[in-house]
Amino acid sequence: MLKLFALLTLLASTAVHAQTTLQSDLPLKYLEQVHADAEPRPLVIFLHGYGSNEADLIGMKFQLPPQYNYLSVRAPMTLGEGRFQWFRKKGEGAYNGETDDLKASGQKLRDFIAQAAKKYHATPDKVYLIGFSQGAMMSYEVGLRPPVVVGGFAALSGRLLPVLKAELKPGQAPLPLSIFIGHGTADDPVPYRHGTEANTLLHKLDYQPEFHAYPGVGHSISAAELRDLYGWLQRLNP
Repeated sequence: MLKLFALLTLLASTAVHAQTTLQSDLPLKYLEQVHADAEPRPLVIFLHGYGSNEADLIGMKFQLPPQYNYLSVRAPMTLGEGRFQWFRKKGEGAYNGETDDLKASGQKLRDFIAQAAKKYHATPDKVYLIGFSQGAMMSYEVGLRPPVVVGGFAALSGRLLPVLKAELKPGQAPLPLSIFIGHGTADDPVPYRHGTEANTLLHKLDYQPEFHAYPGVGHSISAAELRDLYGWLQRLNP
């Protein structure tokens, strides 16, 4: 199953590279896979993980609902040639995130979302983030902080960072969000318990996340997860 997904992603990525150029007219650089018309459509924005780039997730578009427009953004902090990050890790072996980085990247992402929604004729409630690993952490970071800038997000193989968890208190009215959480049970870099802990906390805060566990899957996106993402997006905008 995973090998099949990898092959599909490789083929999709090849097709994308053949027809996509890096865009730089918005606060973050990005790739686009959008409809040729200017009709209002829901918009998905992919957020890649640590050390990756904007080309990493855009191939998922070919296994997701066709009625959406799709963008994939490049994180603002350079690690090396073709490698980027949303924030520096805080502490040896920790994945907490430097607060200044989170604030700066979060603001750039918020600005990007607002301008992209305007450019691609999508209202904020029809914009959705799909983040993997560090990109999932940024999805929580931006999605769960007011003011609301998206209609929902999918956090894949991620976690709620401590600085955000400390500010999420029971009794606060939940934001109007649709939330998808997906996590492989064999994930080493971001252990599975981080997914279940996020799910538990969000339920305590009166959110209703759609949680999916993927037995035996490591720090990756499986074909089963893609099918579940397809279903989630399809239900949001049939």
